Amino acid sequence: MSDYAIAAPEPDDQDCWRRLWGDYCARYDVVVTDVTTEEVWRRIMDPASQTSAIVARDADGQVVGFCHYVLHDHTWAVAPLCFLEDMYVDPAHRRRGVARALLDRLLDLARQKGWPRVYWHTRLENAPARALYDQVTGGPDPMVRYTVRLDR
Repeated sequence: MSDYAIAAPEPDDQDCWRRLWGDYCARYDVVVTDVTTEEVWRRIMDPASQTSAIVARDADGQVVGFCHYVLHDHTWAVAPLCFLEDMYVDPAHRRRGVARALLDRLLDLARQKGWPRVYWHTRLENAPARALYDQVTGGPDPMVRYTVRLDR
């Protein structure tokens, strides 16, 4: 993993991040407006926001992956929970440990900051991601997610 550095994004990372963000949204057949994209980046750059990110940089310093996460209150403990909302690695850098490094860094942050839980979801057919997630977690939890779409 010495070829990749995991850290918080910097303002100069925006162009690389935008390209990856666009690829990520296209992968999931999601149309995200420019206004929303600008707001996501603003939140990521705002230390007071509950939305944060870490990025993976290659040996040339280019952003080749990202992990967005959101901290939120909950009713079972005082410390916030961490929801890993988005994680994406440029296809040219996959199978090199980038996603694992991003996930490990997020889990390290959770331990350091005392967040009692990091959780996420992925599509059933996302076999490569699920293989990694199964290694890290031991398998999916027994919860079932329900969604009511009010934006359509």
